[in-house]
Amino acid sequence: MRLLLVEDDNHVAAALSAMLSKHGFEVTHARSGEEALQALLPDSGAPFGVVLLDLGLPDQDGFEVCGKIRKRTATPVIMVTARADVRSRIHGLNLGADDYVVKPYDTMELLARIHAVSRRTAAHDPGHATEEGPDGSHPPLRLGPVTIELPTRQVSVNGMTVSLTRKEFDLLALLAQRPGVVFRREQIISEVWRTSWEGTGRTLEVHIASLRSKLRLPALIETVRGVGYRLVAPAD
Repeated sequence: MRLLLVEDDNHVAAALSAMLSKHGFEVTHARSGEEALQALLPDSGAPFGVVLLDLGLPDQDGFEVCGKIRKRTATPVIMVTARADVRSRIHGLNLGADDYVVKPYDTMELLARIHAVSRRTAAHDPGHATEEGPDGSHPPLRLGPVTIELPTRQVSVNGMTVSLTRKEFDLLALLAQRPGVVFRREQIISEVWRTSWEGTGRTLEVHIASLRSKLRLPALIETVRGVGYRLVAPAD
């Protein structure tokens, strides 16, 4: 996978590029916002799978760069920055960032987040090969007794159809794309409700409770205290 690393510190970029290359990524290093935007032009070569974006750039703020990137392409953007305050995280997600990682970070966690956003993007791309069967159809997601039909937005448990609201389905489908992966609360809010975490936390909790009740599988969605939620695939 091609990866665009936007980082003005050459020492940090060199170490991170070496680690990413070791794990199979083809890394392009941009030292400024303008270099990053030029690298993302359609005629600049094969598309990037992920953009790692530092916020402290020499020519323009990383938030501004993220906004410009999102207007040009749907390429996943992970903000990698020392700005740890909640307002910055919310602002970044609202601008269209797919994830927000605070320095210093564990390199294996960063790798996991890169793979998570790239796979999630592929899963939401109707034309992606991993989502289509040999005949062009979209195979259902099967999680123990739960079956999720993405094209028709239908859910069944043990063969019995379960009626879900639009947001309940979107929430379940998001978690089901990556069973076992913890989705942060603000990440879920950003992707399902397309808004910020502030004032929406209670809404998320209500929808989680409703899903557990309707599916009659209370252990299906696990609460990871202080972080978010993950789907635990039950046995048949």
